[in-house]
Amino acid sequence: MNVLLFGATGMVGQGVLLECLRDPGVARVLAVGRRAAGPAHEKLRDLVVPDPADLSAVESQLTGFDACFFCLGVTSAGLSEERYARLTYDLTLSAARTLARLDPGMTFVYVSGTGTDSSERGRIMWARVKGRTENALLALPFKAAYMFRPAYIQPLDGIQSRTRWYRVAYAAIAPLYPAFRRLFPGAVTTTTQVGRAMLAVARRGFDRPVLETRDINSL
Repeated sequence: MNVLLFGATGMVGQGVLLECLRDPGVARVLAVGRRAAGPAHEKLRDLVVPDPADLSAVESQLTGFDACFFCLGVTSAGLSEERYARLTYDLTLSAARTLARLDPGMTFVYVSGTGTDSSERGRIMWARVKGRTENALLALPFKAAYMFRPAYIQPLDGIQSRTRWYRVAYAAIAPLYPAFRRLFPGAVTTTTQVGRAMLAVARRGFDRPVLETRDINSL
């Protein structure tokens, strides 16, 4: 399998990249982003672009992939709905529409979040925007598209969030994670499980397009 990965430098993307590199069934990974993904590996190639929403100059390098794992995302904290929508809906759909035109046979997997509002009319801003993004992605002519809605994600393998206060929070919660996993199995997952679940749906599909934390963990 050949994998296209957006957001490989973020916390979730780092975990997905690591699982792709570990998986013997993955032949190559092309990491697309504003910065290089980092680790040198024979399977990995970086495609650094100034703006992931504008892939026009690199379209020739984006064909021949079986799956796209889209892990780019920003927190809505401190952002207006217009700004958050530009960084979430506009950017994601711009890239996805290009890929659907170039590689309609691929499977597209998008990292959303628990509580996403599919009606697009709820009171919570980020949930409305994520819901609109999911709905638009599911309407594109990919072979298949899956929306991952994890709740709490515990970073493993030394992976850290690029957001400082997230790093502090994860460090504080880490000793309690085993207890959380026992008490709330449907609300917690790990970067490892998210990465492996993405590979699983790319290979075998799933019986519905929206996956909550329990679905991710079961895969």
